[in-house]
Amino acid sequence: MPHSAPRVIIIGAGIVGANLADELAQLGWTNTLVIEQGPLGIPGGSTSHAPGLVFSSNPSKSMTEFAQFTIEKLSSLTGPDGRGSFLPVGGLEIATTEDRLRDLHRRAGWNRSYGVEADVIDAEECARLFPMLNRDMVLGGLLTPGDGLALAAKGTQLVIERARAAGVEFRDRTTVTDIETTGGRVSAVICGDDRIPADIVVSCAGFWGPEIGEMVGTPIPLVPLGHQFAWTTEVPSLVGANEMPAGAKRPILRYQDKDLYFREWGETIGIGSYAHRPMPVDLDSLPTYSPDEITSERMPSSLDFTPEDFAPEWEATKTLLPELAQTQIRRGFNGVFSFTPDGGSLVGQSRQVDGFFVAEAVWVTHAAGVAHAVAELIAEGQSTTDLSGLDLNRFEDVQTNRDYVSETSQQNFVEIYDIIHPLQPRVSPRDLRSSPFRAQQEKLGAFFLETNGWERPHWYDANAGLLDEMPAEWAAPERDSWAAQFHSPIAAAEAWKTRTSVAMFDMTQLKRFEVTGPGAGELLHGMTTSSMRRLPGAVSYTLLLDEAGGITSDITVAILDEQTYQVGANSNIDLAYISRAARRQSAADPAKWVIVRETTPGTCCIGLWGPLARDVIAKVTDEDFSDAGLKYFRTKPAVLGGVPVTAMRLSYVGELGWEIYTSADLGSRLWDVLWEAGEEFGIIAGGREAFNSMRLEKGFRSFGTDMTSEHEPVQAGLGFAVKASKTDDFTGKSALESRAAAATTKLTCLTLDVPSDVVLGKEPVYVVGGSGVADGGTSADSDGGAASAKSNGSVGTGVADGYVTSAAYGYTIGKSIAYAWLPNTLSVGDAVEIEYLGRRLPATVTAEPLFDPEMTRLKG
Repeated sequence: MPHSAPRVIIIGAGIVGANLADELAQLGWTNTLVIEQGPLGIPGGSTSHAPGLVFSSNPSKSMTEFAQFTIEKLSSLTGPDGRGSFLPVGGLEIATTEDRLRDLHRRAGWNRSYGVEADVIDAEECARLFPMLNRDMVLGGLLTPGDGLALAAKGTQLVIERARAAGVEFRDRTTVTDIETTGGRVSAVICGDDRIPADIVVSCAGFWGPEIGEMVGTPIPLVPLGHQFAWTTEVPSLVGANEMPAGAKRPILRYQDKDLYFREWGETIGIGSYAHRPMPVDLDSLPTYSPDEITSERMPSSLDFTPEDFAPEWEATKTLLPELAQTQIRRGFNGVFSFTPDGGSLVGQSRQVDGFFVAEAVWVTHAAGVAHAVAELIAEGQSTTDLSGLDLNRFEDVQTNRDYVSETSQQNFVEIYDIIHPLQPRVSPRDLRSSPFRAQQEKLGAFFLETNGWERPHWYDANAGLLDEMPAEWAAPERDSWAAQFHSPIAAAEAWKTRTSVAMFDMTQLKRFEVTGPGAGELLHGMTTSSMRRLPGAVSYTLLLDEAGGITSDITVAILDEQTYQVGANSNIDLAYISRAARRQSAADPAKWVIVRETTPGTCCIGLWGPLARDVIAKVTDEDFSDAGLKYFRTKPAVLGGVPVTAMRLSYVGELGWEIYTSADLGSRLWDVLWEAGEEFGIIAGGREAFNSMRLEKGFRSFGTDMTSEHEPVQAGLGFAVKASKTDDFTGKSALESRAAAATTKLTCLTLDVPSDVVLGKEPVYVVGGSGVADGGTSADSDGGAASAKSNGSVGTGVADGYVTSAAYGYTIGKSIAYAWLPNTLSVGDAVEIEYLGRRLPATVTAEPLFDPEMTRLKG
């Protein structure tokens, strides 16, 4: 690597920082310095005391892939003793309740969706694999044979040695005291009196990360929490069973019903507990050791054990593992780990400062995989694995303040092993962000769920009476108990009224910002797949791609005037991405300056949709809202009932209508104006459940759920958003043709054959006659719940052919809908099966869109 190559400084030499240096070196980037405040042998952070459990099961495809990468890499790292850094003992999660057993079937489905072997086994098999189990307590278990134990400290030392051999420099016993920035990007790292120039700085400082972030004005929303771990005295049945002092042969064991996990540790059992009270840690109160004083039992991240917090869990342990009644707790400690508001890792580049990257709140399970992805992000501009769910910038500003981060992170600790429904909202804090329509919505009996701090109505009790008026063919079948959570049959009535009359939907929560200035059009033209060289009033549905042609977001761009563009985005990630690009362009050419300003908090939006929408709007304005006066995908200013608005001819539900924007102070008035005008037409307020059903009937995609950076436009069904007429270059254009040709999967529309079957997303899908077909039939309980665990494996064993992204019941078409990534060799009419809680549900590949394929409802 020539000296002129970018100088990378990594802060922290734990398992993440060391692996990042190694992964960069594998990509040819060796002009790297890793700075560690402790000694390299035992840095003193979370890596130094991590128990090393690697469980792959995760609802996130990306996190599952990171776990698999970590397993593969650690398995390949061998020390002088010839042993690897991973013990492939398998992972076993047991159920002692029916609810947990059902959830294990769901978790098995996640594994199979993402290519990981997993099986739900019966109690006898559980006891055979882990003989000291109390067989009478166990109903079944989830076995993931490829999981096991990471020897984190050993693996970290081995990657340090390999990175050093490649030319990476490591400097331990050195504390970072500041980070210097110049012109909006990092320029140096300060360590006391030393100033070390840097082009890129990556914080891998673990729970010290927030202090590093403060140096560059970047919030890193995590909280250090104490987590109890203890060792028993010698266990009789383990004497002489394991060769290594910390060795193991039996599977790592999770007892999630009591928030406990276990692993063999030589002749003892190691026990970890999440059952205790949250123990937030003040970094200023951590014990202070000089580097020479740090040992395996004496380090800043290892706090004194609190036996009183562990006492109930010790009793639960002896009940589950009766042999341990012959032992005592030999020692324990409260280890410090990082927790975040949503439980996810923090990865990516700062919104505030260019060149400052973060890889924090990453546990050993995912460490090598995340390091590989961040190395790709730095060296190549994008990761081959989607990072949107981990992106540092995914949180709203209100979610990064100290109180919010503390409360929600502690709650995630409490719920870490809880069975969480995919729609289940947090209990607290609530009512952080509300649209100006809150009072009207509460009057109508809105049932609110929470997303990104926003309160969003999912249905309205005021519409319950419509169920008696609604034609029978619109009614949805009764759901099983799991799918029925956070669902209401009222959604059917709201869909019916939207399709046959008119409805108002609160769209305020959609992220939006203005891009303004003499260079705004040029900036967006080069970043998107559509032309921005159009007259004011044009609106585009367009894509943001990375340089490899992967979809990083789908957005709408409305040209309000020659220098003002309104962007309807997905999240703060889009805001960060476009803001960084605007800074670069403004610095490179001041004549083409651009300002990016978020407008979401100060504005609001109502979606007015349905065949009678034009009748409603005609009562409150003299403006021309005809097909000719405001065409599909056009925008114009207007005044409705005295309220100045911006109206956009868009509809995410597939019906005639508009997104109508105004300032937040006029929002309540706008609602009342439209509501009063619509009363004679039977207007209703509609919620998110009906909305989601109708958007799937139209085949409209949702970024982050249906497609990510791992997909290119054609395979995602979005080839139309890449305008063939756009001959100019744009980000990702050069990669599109070859990437599309290499694609082997596509986003596929499925309808379930049995109307009462409903799935929720992330379920595995099997092509009938394909490699994942089960040997046996199905078995279900009377409530449509999980199949019973069987000694020869659960229904749906084997790696799936694909997985469900979005799913909903289609009230208009009278069928359940599921979109899934499947082989692109499938054709309309082909049969598949979706595994739902251990049962196989028949489904059929169906042409899309399912509703109004000619677009007559939308375009008039």
